Amino acid sequence: MLKRLEVKTSSRVQLVDITSHIKAVLKSEDVSTGVLVVYVPHTTCGLTINENADPAVKDDIITMLDKLVPLQGEYQHIEGNSAAHIKASLMGSSITVIIESGALVLGTWQGIFLAEFDGPRKRSVLLKIIPDRHS
Repeated sequence: MLKRLEVKTSSRVQLVDITSHIKAVLKSEDVSTGVLVVYVPHTTCGLTINENADPAVKDDIITMLDKLVPLQGEYQHIEGNSAAHIKASLMGSSITVIIESGALVLGTWQGIFLAEFDGPRKRSVLLKIIPDRHS
């Protein structure tokens, strides 16, 4: 089962919590156990799992990534968004989450985030649900 979420970002750089959207798709598919692969087919955004209780964590991640990979640098890419490409590579374009008892297996404070580095844009998030055939 392949599903698609569309996410609109509102800033050049931001972390968007997409956990509730993913849970809604999972609930509609009625899968008890299995694996969910979440993937973004973009080169200037990524995915991460991290704390979704304290918004300061998102701010800290963005701040430190900006220090690690500044917007302006000795980049050769002519479009001017090399920092976004590098940050997306650091984050990664996919994550895998276990499904058990019809729910995502996440830690108490964990959420799934789209990491936008070249917005605002409309992004696609692909969800591949792989049910466990043996349960």
